[in-house]
Amino acid sequence: MRPLCALLCAGILAAITASAAAESEEERAASSLAVMLRAARAVISNNQAMINDPDRGDKGLTPDKILGDSAAIYKAQTGVDPTTMDPQTLHGRLLRAQMDAIAKVMADVQPIINQPGIGFKGIIPSAFARMINDEFEERMSHEAVIKITAPPNLIRNRKARPDAWESDMIAAHLVKPDWPKGQSITAHADARGRPAFRFLIPEYYTASCLSCHGSPKGEIDITGYPKEGGHEGDLGGVISISIFRR
Repeated sequence: MRPLCALLCAGILAAITASAAAESEEERAASSLAVMLRAARAVISNNQAMINDPDRGDKGLTPDKILGDSAAIYKAQTGVDPTTMDPQTLHGRLLRAQMDAIAKVMADVQPIINQPGIGFKGIIPSAFARMINDEFEERMSHEAVIKITAPPNLIRNRKARPDAWESDMIAAHLVKPDWPKGQSITAHADARGRPAFRFLIPEYYTASCLSCHGSPKGEIDITGYPKEGGHEGDLGGVISISIFRR
């Protein structure tokens, strides 16, 4: 891992904050996008057995159903109904685009999840989140991008590899044992060659993650990848959100 450069030390690290009082609209928007992405992923996780049921055709997991359940989780966690967000604000505009992306992805995968006679269909929480992020980028790449990355040794999809800034923040902070669990990092730093507000929030393996990411290390999991040998509570991924500055 390359060392932090002087510019990072002087500028970006000074911008790291955990203060909710100093939260900007960009930080509120980024945090909100992370909550909604996790909510949509949780809905897929909650319905995984049904999705993989080979004996059932139409499962009723329509775009409206998945989006409605995701919005309900979001509201339970934030106290805010996401459908009431003002679309004229940055926060509301980005969140609306993300919700539209959730609905579009769910519409696209209907033929897969409703196909009888097939068990595992590949529509797992991580894949669903990646598809949402790709669809969001199609719509909003001029304003913001979202991806789920991880420490380089845990990356399964090359497109999810951390960029230089993400790598530095993961190595210098998020993998450290004394980093406060769940604490995010915010900074002003370039993303894809453009000035941006950047937001990272760590994610940790839960018990349900270990069927694919746990032990024994190297064993091939249901998705066809070797298990990482992770343990519950280990850093497993990082939601990275960049909101471009004009």
